[in-house]
Amino acid sequence: MELTLTENEVRVLGSLIEKDITTPDYYPMSLNALVNACNQKSNRDPFMQLDENAVRDALAALQERHLAGPAGGADSRVTKYEHRTQERFNFTRPETAVLCVLLLRGPQTPGELRGRTDRMFRFETLDDVQSALQKLMQRDPPLVKVLPRQPGTKESRWVHLLAGDVVVPDLPAPASAAVGRDPVDAARIARLEEEVAALRRDVGEVKDQLERFRRQFE
Repeated sequence: MELTLTENEVRVLGSLIEKDITTPDYYPMSLNALVNACNQKSNRDPFMQLDENAVRDALAALQERHLAGPAGGADSRVTKYEHRTQERFNFTRPETAVLCVLLLRGPQTPGELRGRTDRMFRFETLDDVQSALQKLMQRDPPLVKVLPRQPGTKESRWVHLLAGDVVVPDLPAPASAAVGRDPVDAARIARLEEEVAALRRDVGEVKDQLERFRRQFE
């Protein structure tokens, strides 16, 4: 059955999956905690500002699709929520990590996925990332697809299909790219981009650690 989740449902589902793995002590999640997870500024693209009603509506829609719902057996007066993707799809941990990042951060290259899944699963090589992507793509229906490579980029990006198919028109190469670029400059730019991505990952991890530290005193 093809899934066509809304943007809000994608964010709620991705947040539940992420917190299940990275902060198990705070999972399942209360509605308030889930709203904060959806709206956090680190490890999210785009940044969103969902209120409780929006998150509650998304949870109801996900429950209809058997992807999330209230957690059973929780000894608490506050309702807690959990995702049910494992029951629905029986993912491996690598598949879960890759799909989660695609849900939370949009289209990604295998290199970006390798760095940004580190807290959920440590991929030893890019081939391991590609293997997880291939398995997700071979499902019926496919859960991910590869996008056409953009002009001036070395790697193609992958995107999840839980919100339906994604069609990206082929973009013409810019005039400067058509003329050609110095290989040395291209390598330098690629290296700088990798360094910036690594710095962003580090900043995101520090923010998450500070958030977990702050919660200990709430």
